[in-house]
Amino acid sequence: MSEFDQSAPAVRRIPVGKRCWRLTEMNEADIHTDRVLDPMAFLPDMDVLGCEMFDRVLDAVEVYDPDAVTPADVRRVLDADVVEPEDVGVLFAPAAESFIEEMARRARAERVRWFGTNIQFFTPLYLANYCENRCVYCGFNCESGIHRARLNEQQTIAELDAIAATGQEEILLLTGEDPVTSDIAYIARACELAAERFRNVGIEIYPANVSDYATLRAAGADYVTVFQETYDPVRYGKMHLRGRKRIMPYRFEAQERALKGGMRGVAFAPLLGLSEFRHDALACALHAYYINRAYPHAEISFSCPRLRPAAGAVTPKGPHVTERQLLQVICAYRIFMPFAGVTVSSRERAGFRDHVATITATKVSAGVSTGIGEHTHQAEEGDDQFEIADNRSLAEMCAAMRKMGLEPVMNDHVLV
Repeated sequence: MSEFDQSAPAVRRIPVGKRCWRLTEMNEADIHTDRVLDPMAFLPDMDVLGCEMFDRVLDAVEVYDPDAVTPADVRRVLDADVVEPEDVGVLFAPAAESFIEEMARRARAERVRWFGTNIQFFTPLYLANYCENRCVYCGFNCESGIHRARLNEQQTIAELDAIAATGQEEILLLTGEDPVTSDIAYIARACELAAERFRNVGIEIYPANVSDYATLRAAGADYVTVFQETYDPVRYGKMHLRGRKRIMPYRFEAQERALKGGMRGVAFAPLLGLSEFRHDALACALHAYYINRAYPHAEISFSCPRLRPAAGAVTPKGPHVTERQLLQVICAYRIFMPFAGVTVSSRERAGFRDHVATITATKVSAGVSTGIGEHTHQAEEGDDQFEIADNRSLAEMCAAMRKMGLEPVMNDHVLV
């Protein structure tokens, strides 16, 4: 029996899939107590989609042995016109590192085929940094001691106007994961204000139920990004000690719930370096692939963040992911799903982002702040979520992209 079986009698739990449970009752205080919640047990108010996809992805990762991949395996996969899901793990393996130049050439050819020389821009706007979760690696975690803040409506308008004045036409709205301080109504109002000023409005918030995503879609949001952080259940439980984020399968199913709520598209990402990155990259690729098969109308994209230092957080001991290995992961995503978008964030240094944009990335951020109220300095400012490595403005980024032979695009989808 697990530590959770002893405190959760069978009458309180209903099996969901082969790994997950749904609690029929619970003590609300347990949400805010370290490690009391079973990471595989949905809370009573959480939508459950069945965990079939969750089990399928984790089954594949459990049998994946990247060290068993040979150069001949890599040659076979790269010679194929289409990379099948059972073969994509080959491209993340150590043996594929010596093929990185060939992978980059193929990734560039696929990028040009599907996206031409366009490179799309966006800016994130952090609305609040309150968070109920205790994620040891994140500056927003509930015990970090950072300065907390939340934009009111007038402050939100000021921040949105300042960003729009730079020429941006796509905005990504973010909050800490606190459904009390930043409830759906608060986020929906921010979406309405953003939709009045931007062509595209994305959100990166706490995972929500289908009806909540439908509310946000009606308010003007059309794209949802969710970082799974890690797909390793053991590591996930050790990194997420408190709060609703501790429930791993609910986070996993967020993109599917968003699409059921009417969103145009969804983005996927593990936080590379939090766990064994080759397994996490494989899981992310399969997760996106199976969502694409189930929802072929949806726009799919990958984000490719590496772990960054953050005030008030602890950097976990884990395998360091080099820039070369990050490039390998990004190229593998492109080769496997050539039509998917790929975002490389300001976590990475300027030179690397510029280089990757010419190979495979389709979207980059510009004019970035990860704090609260830092675009106008008119509100009480809240501390940043993590340190960025590329703080160039939109104008500077556009100039850099044109120098690399790319054409800056402010939006590629107009809502009607």
